[in-house]
Amino acid sequence: MNNPTSNTHTAPTRSFIYQPPPSARDARHILVKPNLGYPLGAPFTVSMGVLGKVLQALRQASPHAQISIVEGVCSPMSLHDIASKNGLYALLDDRMELLDADTLPLVEYPNLSPTPVRFQTMWAPALLQQVDCRITIGTFKRTMLKDKPLISASLKNLYGLFPRSKYHARSLNSRGQLHKPSVPLVLQDVYFCIGHLFDGAVVDADLRMISPDWKPDRGRTIEFGKIFAGTDPIAVDRAACIATGEPIPDYLDEIDRLRQQSK
Repeated sequence: MNNPTSNTHTAPTRSFIYQPPPSARDARHILVKPNLGYPLGAPFTVSMGVLGKVLQALRQASPHAQISIVEGVCSPMSLHDIASKNGLYALLDDRMELLDADTLPLVEYPNLSPTPVRFQTMWAPALLQQVDCRITIGTFKRTMLKDKPLISASLKNLYGLFPRSKYHARSLNSRGQLHKPSVPLVLQDVYFCIGHLFDGAVVDADLRMISPDWKPDRGRTIEFGKIFAGTDPIAVDRAACIATGEPIPDYLDEIDRLRQQSK
């Protein structure tokens, strides 16, 4: 599993230069999971400026790699239409592809937590175990669930990799099963099923989103002007919370505790 003390780098947005993890160097296949689940721009989805810098750095690290950009949307609008609306296709070269996570072959990933919360295994794209390097690129959002703040960053971004066909509840457009018993608790299972596989994480906090309720596609925008990056999603999310003055989410502390326990 990734090192909880991994270095995290913070940079002003204007001078952000992404440093890919070692596994991206001369890789054959790289998976990038950006937050692109809604037909809206930053901060509701990752900015094309930040995503473009990450893709450019990955291409420089691996000139011949296949780079798969994988997302599962939370909207009636298709991933292709969202990508077109947000200007993603202008960033892609001929060895980059956009893939809808809801259409990919799936496998069950075992939960490596010493104390799983709800899921002993979770279904996600088989592609995750077939690539050489995996990067998650989240935006920084604060919503409210059951009168408590929920921080969404690079770890919560991984929700989009789980198929709606298996994890939807009343709405077919979302993954309601991943909200029970609570998102902070299920995020522990997410990390120990697939999150630990990720070699790099980026949090786009150029603009922060603050929602008065549970809706991650509506809220107030605050200029912050910083990007966070590193090799461990938990460390990167923690650094973003500290810098923005947000309380450290319980799920980050619990994941760190469980990682120490499982060593």
